Amino acid sequence: MSGRSAHVWAGVDAGKGHHWAAVVDQAGTTLWSRKIDNDETAILTALGEILDLAEQVHWAVDNSGTASALLLALLAAHGQRAVYAPGRTVNRMSGAYRGEAKTDARDAYVIAETARHRRDFTAIEVPAQLAADLALLTAHRTDLVADRVRMINRLRDVLTGIVPALERAFDYSAHKGALELLTGYRTPAAIRRRGRARLAAWPANRSVRGADAVAATVLEAADAQRTVLPGEDVAAGIVADLAAQVLALDDRIKRIDEQIRDTFHIHPQAEIIESLPGIGPILGAELVVAAGDLAAYADAGHLASAAGLVPVPRDSGRRTGNMHRPKRYSRRLRRVFYLSARTSIVRDGPNRDFYLKKRGEGCEHVQAIIALARRRVSVLWALLRDNRVFTPDPAAQTA
Repeated sequence: MSGRSAHVWAGVDAGKGHHWAAVVDQAGTTLWSRKIDNDETAILTALGEILDLAEQVHWAVDNSGTASALLLALLAAHGQRAVYAPGRTVNRMSGAYRGEAKTDARDAYVIAETARHRRDFTAIEVPAQLAADLALLTAHRTDLVADRVRMINRLRDVLTGIVPALERAFDYSAHKGALELLTGYRTPAAIRRRGRARLAAWPANRSVRGADAVAATVLEAADAQRTVLPGEDVAAGIVADLAAQVLALDDRIKRIDEQIRDTFHIHPQAEIIESLPGIGPILGAELVVAAGDLAAYADAGHLASAAGLVPVPRDSGRRTGNMHRPKRYSRRLRRVFYLSARTSIVRDGPNRDFYLKKRGEGCEHVQAIIALARRRVSVLWALLRDNRVFTPDPAAQTA
């Protein structure tokens, strides 16, 4: 093709309904800029036109989530790889270009220009079927857990307005028996009329352990309040509805946990990942989703860096040795290693020993957990490299 460039950079401002793509050449001149519907035919048409512009197209996308899933899949199917241009980076770069208006076309141009000037962006890997399944399942579970937290908070707020003593009596986020009882009895007068024996029967009939203790606590809270507060009947109905919704969410979360566990165990290295203390099927699935292809990390340091567990220097003038957390890392991956490290210290073993050693050296709790998380990255990477499960014997863990 006459006048065809050797290299061009395509920036895509991705959206749910449509994308905007802009293509620049080596001089930063715009060669192509157009709105693309988030539709297979429209994307393929635009892809063909852009590929005709140069021998090699360097793609950059500002969104690697569901909005760009079809686009990324089609790029991969045509042998094209895209990098992820973080929104914060693109926003900073936008100040270097003329104009203050924020439009999709300008954003796409800035993404393309940012990719042209920088070569350190992370490539976006289109997930295999297993990783894609786990990504959807874990994201859905996260949404359900967030809904549950919101409902628990609302329940406690409403319950405080009618029986403050009953609100304080239980940790409703972890007490099924209290939630079951709230579906039947909420007001002090109703609780007192029911009596301890019949109160205990309500959660007991719903397979709750310790129903008698639950009934005794509820009755004690009801006995402490004889005043009827305004809106009590309406509030009681809301409390019952919220309690029922939380219990229903618990069932949904339990079912999705089983689905995540079954899907995660299909992974060829699931047994190895799960053998490390503190990592169960849920965190294991989160690890697979956040880390991607674990074989792609050259060493444990690269995996730890991706998780933000390798401090970087922030020296200035005479100030040296000032280390801080990197700005570019996977927060989801860091969360996996942090939570698993925190869980691993509950029981005796090498993880708890290392944590206590760090505390003895003067580290605060969070500092000791992060140090342990970094150590566990090295252990996990060695296990995956050698294809063996974890053993508490320190001699067997030499990387």
